[in-house]
Amino acid sequence: MYVLVLNETNIVPDGQNNKLVYRFPGSVVLKDKYIAVSNISMFYSWFNITQTSRNNTLTYTWTSGATTTTYTILIPDGLYEITAINNFCQFTMIQNGTYWIDSTNGDYYYPFEILVNSNRYAVQLNTYLIPTSAPVGTTIPANFAGWPTTTQNSVVTFPSLFNLIVGYYENFSSNSNISNAYVPPSPSSKEQNFVSKNGAGTISYLSNRAPQVQPNNNVLFSISNINNPYSQPSSIIYSLNPNVGIGEQIYETPPNFMWNKMIDGTYNELRLSFLGTDLRPLIINDPNMTILLTIRDKDEAFLGSK
Repeated sequence: MYVLVLNETNIVPDGQNNKLVYRFPGSVVLKDKYIAVSNISMFYSWFNITQTSRNNTLTYTWTSGATTTTYTILIPDGLYEITAINNFCQFTMIQNGTYWIDSTNGDYYYPFEILVNSNRYAVQLNTYLIPTSAPVGTTIPANFAGWPTTTQNSVVTFPSLFNLIVGYYENFSSNSNISNAYVPPSPSSKEQNFVSKNGAGTISYLSNRAPQVQPNNNVLFSISNINNPYSQPSSIIYSLNPNVGIGEQIYETPPNFMWNKMIDGTYNELRLSFLGTDLRPLIINDPNMTILLTIRDKDEAFLGSK
């Protein structure tokens, strides 16, 4: 049995921290050898929302007078829970002047919010009726965008790919509820989100599919010089599921090694890559990692395997 140690010094310096190269001291002949991942130590530091993934935008409308403006919320690359996404939406609405303030307690009122509905295993979108003038007991900020001439709700849109994060269908749009006259439809198709409305004009929507808040909830380990005819791609030897919180250290030792036969040949190096569930390279933000790979001979018994 032979153990190879890969750490930060083996990372290809391209800023993505997803490719490690182990160079042998010299050329080695590997015949009838099997390889497995034997230990992993790394930090949960890959993002779920990125510009590269094109899942970082949503839009909402605000009407001032008779002019309706569509604002795009561009979420910076990061690792976000639903609460953090909602917080960033509120930050953007403050920048755009599309909110008002309770004069008594200083609470801010926003045209919509996104939250987790744990009872329904869903993401809930609430849109609120925007009045035509400041309600009693409220003030408006200095950069306020202006009131509409007719009461209505903001139209919130979840474009392609961001919709998967929150579990809505592609290009979902909420209703504008002009003059508070909108009547929610009865659910009639698999694409119809559950919709409810109260007397104050608040409309609530529920996602109709499981939210993929972290699209890459597994990291696939791909290694060179492996040919598994039953797998696509043929180089996958392990799947890591982070069982810790964001930013915490993942430490995993497989209870049983999953041996993969190496292609017979002469080797100068081995290359290990991290892929997302979509089989695309996964950008790892923290390079602090140690990966142990174990190589054994075909006839060497190890952990009950031959």
